[in-house]
Amino acid sequence: MSKKSVLFICLGNICRSPIAEAVFIDLLKQRGLTDQWIVDSAATAGYHVGKGPDKRAMATLNNHGNNNYVHRVRQITDEDFSKFDYIFGMDDMNISDLNRVARQAKGSKKAKIELLGKYDPEGLIEIPDPYYDGTAMFEQVYQQCLRSCTGFLDSSSN
Repeated sequence: MSKKSVLFICLGNICRSPIAEAVFIDLLKQRGLTDQWIVDSAATAGYHVGKGPDKRAMATLNNHGNNNYVHRVRQITDEDFSKFDYIFGMDDMNISDLNRVARQAKGSKKAKIELLGKYDPEGLIEIPDPYYDGTAMFEQVYQQCLRSCTGFLDSSSN
């Protein structure tokens, strides 16, 4: 059985997409599915390549018992569109950027590009960028990523 694959995307890959990646990996561990998935995250812009996630994102993950997440920022590549089954953006700007990059990407493309929030049962389609806000917004992003990742995993397991 081949592995399923998912790539989480946000502008800088320091707040939302690392939170989503860590949450999804944690859900896979809880369900005993880690050997069935390839999971990663990346940025649409190269502002922070090589750096770690925002300290507030890491603090939020730590507050929820996710103390083992390690990540280095990378920017999306042409190969990602053929490597991953799903590429999730966090907001409409991410989706616009992803579609533009996908059109220009060389090689085959199999990835389905969607908003992660499409799977949020509360109907909050866009996951807001918490970068310029406080810890409460990071917690909101965490909760929305948890709901959305759970919804996606439930739907992909059927």
